[in-house]
Amino acid sequence: MWREKLAPYALAVDELKVKFEHMQNAYKNAGVYSPIEQIHGRVKTISSLLEKVQRKHISLDDIDKRIDDIAGIRIICQFVEDIYKVAELIRRRSDMEVIEEQDYIKNTKPSGYRSYHMVIKYVVETLNGPKEIHAEIQIRTLAMNFWATIEHSLQYKYKQNMPANLRSRLLKAADAIEILDSEMSSVSGEIMDAQTIFTVRSNLVADILNNIQNLYKLANKREIIKIQDEFFRIYESEELERLEKFAKELDVISEGYRAQSLR
Repeated sequence: MWREKLAPYALAVDELKVKFEHMQNAYKNAGVYSPIEQIHGRVKTISSLLEKVQRKHISLDDIDKRIDDIAGIRIICQFVEDIYKVAELIRRRSDMEVIEEQDYIKNTKPSGYRSYHMVIKYVVETLNGPKEIHAEIQIRTLAMNFWATIEHSLQYKYKQNMPANLRSRLLKAADAIEILDSEMSSVSGEIMDAQTIFTVRSNLVADILNNIQNLYKLANKREIIKIQDEFFRIYESEELERLEKFAKELDVISEGYRAQSLR
Protein backbone atom coordinates (compact mmCIF):
# COMPACT_ATOMS: atom_id res chain seq x y z
CA MET A 1 0.00 0.00 0.00
CA TRP A 2 2.75 2.44 0.93
CA ARG A 3 4.71 1.83 -2.28
CA GLU A 4 1.58 2.50 -4.32
CA LYS A 5 0.71 5.55 -2.20
CA LEU A 6 4.14 7.16 -2.45
CA ALA A 7 4.94 6.31 -6.10
CA PRO A 8 3.27 9.44 -7.59
CA TYR A 9 5.16 11.62 -5.10
CA ALA A 10 8.47 10.03 -6.09
CA LEU A 11 7.61 10.69 -9.73
CA ALA A 12 6.78 14.33 -8.93
CA VAL A 13 10.10 14.81 -7.12
CA ASP A 14 12.04 13.38 -10.07
CA GLU A 15 10.18 15.55 -12.59
CA LEU A 16 10.44 18.75 -10.53
CA LYS A 17 14.18 18.26 -9.98
CA VAL A 18 14.70 17.89 -13.73
CA LYS A 19 12.66 21.04 -14.41
CA PHE A 20 14.57 23.16 -11.91
CA GLU A 21 17.90 21.76 -13.12
CA HIS A 22 16.89 22.70 -16.67
CA MET A 23 16.10 26.22 -15.42
CA GLN A 24 19.49 26.42 -13.72
CA ASN A 25 21.31 25.20 -16.85
CA ALA A 26 19.41 27.64 -19.07
CA TYR A 27 20.97 30.52 -17.14
CA LYS A 28 24.44 28.99 -17.27
CA ASN A 29 24.22 28.15 -20.99
CA ALA A 30 23.21 31.75 -21.66
CA GLY A 31 26.34 32.86 -19.81
CA VAL A 32 24.43 34.69 -17.08
CA TYR A 33 24.25 34.30 -13.32
CA SER A 34 21.77 31.68 -12.09
CA PRO A 35 19.79 32.41 -8.91
CA ILE A 36 19.62 28.63 -8.36
CA GLU A 37 22.75 27.12 -6.86
CA GLN A 38 21.59 23.60 -5.90
CA ILE A 39 18.46 21.46 -6.17
CA HIS A 40 17.59 18.60 -3.82
CA GLY A 41 14.49 16.44 -3.59
CA ARG A 42 13.07 13.76 -1.36
CA VAL A 43 9.92 11.81 -0.60
CA LYS A 44 9.02 11.66 3.09
CA THR A 45 10.00 8.32 4.62
CA ILE A 46 7.23 6.05 5.83
CA SER A 47 8.39 6.35 9.45
CA SER A 48 8.45 10.16 9.24
CA LEU A 49 5.03 10.15 7.59
CA LEU A 50 3.54 7.88 10.29
CA GLU A 51 5.02 10.08 13.00
CA LYS A 52 3.37 13.15 11.47
CA VAL A 53 0.05 11.30 11.03
CA GLN A 54 0.06 10.33 14.72
CA ARG A 55 1.18 13.76 15.95
CA LYS A 56 -1.52 15.60 13.99
CA HIS A 57 -4.20 12.89 14.37
CA ILE A 58 -4.65 12.49 10.62
CA SER A 59 -6.52 9.54 9.14
CA LEU A 60 -4.50 7.47 6.67
CA ASP A 61 -7.24 8.11 4.11
CA ASP A 62 -6.69 11.87 4.45
CA ILE A 63 -2.92 11.89 3.92
CA ASP A 64 -3.12 13.27 0.37
CA LYS A 65 -5.42 16.11 1.44
CA ARG A 66 -3.85 17.13 4.75
CA ILE A 67 -0.09 16.60 4.34
CA ASP A 68 1.60 18.96 1.88
CA ASP A 69 5.23 17.93 2.25
CA ILE A 70 5.23 14.24 1.27
CA ALA A 71 7.05 15.40 -1.85
CA GLY A 72 9.72 17.94 -1.01
CA ILE A 73 12.02 20.06 -3.16
CA ARG A 74 14.76 22.20 -1.66
CA ILE A 75 16.31 24.95 -3.77
CA ILE A 76 19.53 26.46 -2.45
CA CYS A 77 20.56 29.99 -3.44
CA GLN A 78 23.66 32.06 -2.78
CA PHE A 79 21.93 35.30 -1.77
CA VAL A 80 18.67 36.24 -0.03
CA GLU A 81 17.64 38.28 -3.11
CA ASP A 82 17.88 35.11 -5.21
CA ILE A 83 15.24 33.42 -3.05
CA TYR A 84 12.59 35.93 -4.08
CA LYS A 85 13.68 35.70 -7.75
CA VAL A 86 13.23 31.92 -7.66
CA ALA A 87 9.84 32.26 -5.93
CA GLU A 88 8.71 34.60 -8.72
CA LEU A 89 9.96 32.18 -11.40
CA ILE A 90 7.86 29.43 -9.79
CA ARG A 91 4.77 31.64 -9.65
CA ARG A 92 5.06 32.34 -13.38
CA ARG A 93 5.19 28.68 -14.41
CA SER A 94 2.13 27.14 -16.08
CA ASP A 95 2.97 23.54 -15.10
CA MET A 96 2.62 24.12 -11.34
CA GLU A 97 0.17 26.17 -9.28
CA VAL A 98 1.21 27.88 -6.07
CA ILE A 99 -1.48 27.42 -3.42
CA GLU A 100 0.36 28.58 -0.29
CA GLU A 101 3.41 30.66 0.63
CA GLN A 102 5.16 31.20 3.95
CA ASP A 103 7.99 33.73 4.27
CA TYR A 104 10.08 32.67 7.26
CA ILE A 105 12.83 35.08 6.22
CA LYS A 106 10.89 38.28 6.88
CA ASN A 107 8.95 36.45 9.63
CA THR A 108 11.63 34.35 11.31
CA LYS A 109 10.37 31.49 13.49
CA PRO A 110 11.04 31.79 17.26
CA SER A 111 13.64 28.99 16.92
CA GLY A 112 15.67 31.14 14.51
CA TYR A 113 14.60 29.14 11.44
CA ARG A 114 14.65 31.12 8.18
CA SER A 115 13.48 29.87 4.79
CA TYR A 116 10.85 30.53 2.11
CA HIS A 117 8.17 27.85 1.73
CA MET A 118 5.80 27.31 -1.17
CA VAL A 119 3.17 24.60 -1.57
CA ILE A 120 2.27 23.80 -5.17
CA LYS A 121 -0.26 21.68 -7.00
CA TYR A 122 1.44 19.47 -9.55
CA VAL A 123 -0.01 16.82 -11.88
CA VAL A 124 1.83 13.57 -12.64
CA GLU A 125 0.81 10.96 -15.18
CA THR A 126 0.42 7.52 -13.61
CA LEU A 127 -0.68 4.17 -15.04
CA ASN A 128 -4.14 5.01 -13.75
CA GLY A 129 -4.19 8.44 -15.37
CA PRO A 130 -3.30 11.94 -14.15
CA LYS A 131 -3.00 12.51 -10.40
CA GLU A 132 -2.85 15.92 -8.77
CA ILE A 133 -0.61 16.09 -5.73
CA HIS A 134 0.79 18.73 -3.40
CA ALA A 135 4.53 19.32 -3.09
CA GLU A 136 6.45 21.63 -0.79
CA ILE A 137 9.29 23.76 -2.12
CA GLN A 138 11.75 25.23 0.39
CA ILE A 139 14.02 28.01 -0.87
CA ARG A 140 17.05 28.93 1.26
CA THR A 141 20.52 30.39 1.10
CA LEU A 142 23.50 28.10 1.64
CA ALA A 143 23.94 29.57 5.13
CA MET A 144 20.26 29.10 6.05
CA ASN A 145 20.39 25.51 4.87
CA PHE A 146 23.47 24.78 6.98
CA TRP A 147 21.73 26.11 10.11
CA ALA A 148 18.43 24.32 9.36
CA THR A 149 20.17 20.99 8.77
CA ILE A 150 21.95 21.19 12.14
CA GLU A 151 18.80 22.33 13.96
CA HIS A 152 16.75 19.50 12.42
CA SER A 153 19.30 16.91 13.55
CA LEU A 154 19.26 18.27 17.11
CA GLN A 155 15.46 18.37 17.21
CA TYR A 156 15.41 14.74 16.09
CA LYS A 157 17.94 13.80 18.78
CA TYR A 158 16.09 15.55 21.61
CA LYS A 159 12.54 14.75 20.36
CA GLN A 160 11.41 18.40 20.50
CA ASN A 161 12.82 18.75 24.06
CA MET A 162 16.11 20.49 23.29
CA PRO A 163 18.02 21.77 26.38
CA ALA A 164 17.61 25.52 26.95
CA ASN A 165 21.35 26.27 26.74
CA LEU A 166 21.59 24.51 23.37
CA ARG A 167 18.51 26.32 22.09
CA SER A 168 20.07 29.62 23.14
CA ARG A 169 23.29 28.86 21.27
CA LEU A 170 21.32 27.92 18.16
CA LEU A 171 19.53 31.29 18.32
CA LYS A 172 22.89 33.07 18.47
CA ALA A 173 24.07 31.03 15.50
CA ALA A 174 20.88 31.99 13.62
CA ASP A 175 21.64 35.67 14.27
CA ALA A 176 25.17 35.13 12.93
CA ILE A 177 23.75 33.43 9.83
CA GLU A 178 21.49 36.44 9.20
CA ILE A 179 24.47 38.80 9.48
CA LEU A 180 26.48 36.57 7.12
CA ASP A 181 23.68 36.57 4.51
CA SER A 182 23.46 40.36 4.78
CA GLU A 183 27.23 40.77 4.31
CA MET A 184 27.24 38.44 1.31
CA SER A 185 24.36 40.38 -0.26
CA SER A 186 26.37 43.59 0.07
CA VAL A 187 29.08 42.15 -2.21
CA SER A 188 26.74 40.08 -4.40
CA GLY A 189 27.41 42.21 -7.48
CA GLU A 190 31.14 41.48 -7.38
CA ILE A 191 30.56 37.78 -6.73
CA MET A 192 27.99 37.43 -9.54
CA ASP A 193 30.30 39.21 -12.00
CA ALA A 194 33.17 36.87 -11.11
CA GLN A 195 30.98 33.78 -11.44
CA THR A 196 29.50 34.96 -14.74
CA ILE A 197 32.99 35.48 -16.17
CA PHE A 198 33.94 31.99 -15.01
CA THR A 199 30.82 30.50 -16.66
CA VAL A 200 31.42 32.36 -19.94
CA ARG A 201 35.06 31.26 -19.96
CA SER A 202 34.10 27.63 -19.25
CA ASN A 203 31.54 27.63 -22.08
CA LEU A 204 34.06 29.16 -24.49
CA VAL A 205 36.72 26.60 -23.61
CA ALA A 206 34.24 23.74 -24.09
CA ASP A 207 33.21 25.10 -27.52
CA ILE A 208 36.82 25.60 -28.62
CA LEU A 209 37.88 22.08 -27.58
CA ASN A 210 34.85 20.62 -29.33
CA ASN A 211 35.77 22.57 -32.48
CA ILE A 212 39.37 21.35 -32.35
CA GLN A 213 38.22 17.76 -31.88
CA ASN A 214 35.96 18.03 -34.94
CA LEU A 215 38.81 19.51 -37.00
CA TYR A 216 40.85 16.34 -36.48
CA LYS A 217 38.44 14.65 -38.92
CA LEU A 218 38.80 17.38 -41.57
CA ALA A 219 42.06 19.30 -41.35
CA ASN A 220 45.78 18.69 -41.66
CA LYS A 221 47.24 17.37 -38.40
CA ARG A 222 50.10 19.93 -38.38
CA GLU A 223 47.66 22.79 -38.73
CA ILE A 224 45.54 21.41 -35.88
CA ILE A 225 48.60 21.17 -33.64
CA LYS A 226 49.39 24.84 -34.38
CA ILE A 227 45.79 25.79 -33.54
CA GLN A 228 45.96 23.75 -30.36
CA ASP A 229 49.24 25.36 -29.28
CA GLU A 230 47.80 28.83 -29.93
CA PHE A 231 44.75 27.94 -27.85
CA PHE A 232 46.90 26.85 -24.88
CA ARG A 233 48.91 30.10 -25.03
CA ILE A 234 45.72 32.18 -24.96
CA TYR A 235 44.16 29.97 -22.28
CA GLU A 236 47.16 30.45 -19.99
CA SER A 237 46.98 34.23 -20.43
CA GLU A 238 43.51 34.16 -18.81
CA GLU A 239 42.41 37.07 -21.04
CA LEU A 240 38.73 36.61 -21.85
CA GLU A 241 38.74 39.00 -24.84
CA ARG A 242 41.58 37.08 -26.53
CA LEU A 243 39.76 33.82 -25.88
CA GLU A 244 36.53 35.18 -27.40
CA LYS A 245 38.42 36.44 -30.48
CA PHE A 246 40.17 33.07 -30.90
CA ALA A 247 36.82 31.23 -30.64
CA LYS A 248 35.32 33.38 -33.43
CA GLU A 249 38.37 32.85 -35.67
CA LEU A 250 38.21 29.11 -35.03
CA ASP A 251 34.52 29.09 -35.98
CA VAL A 252 35.42 30.65 -39.34
CA ILE A 253 38.20 28.07 -39.93
CA SER A 254 35.86 25.20 -39.00
CA GLU A 255 33.11 26.47 -41.31
CA GLY A 256 35.65 26.66 -44.15
CA TYR A 257 36.73 23.05 -43.69
CA ARG A 258 33.13 21.88 -43.40
CA ALA A 259 32.26 23.65 -46.64
CA GLN A 260 35.22 21.97 -48.38
CA SER A 261 34.17 18.52 -47.16
CA LEU A 262 30.70 18.97 -48.72
CA ARG A 263 32.02 19.70 -52.19
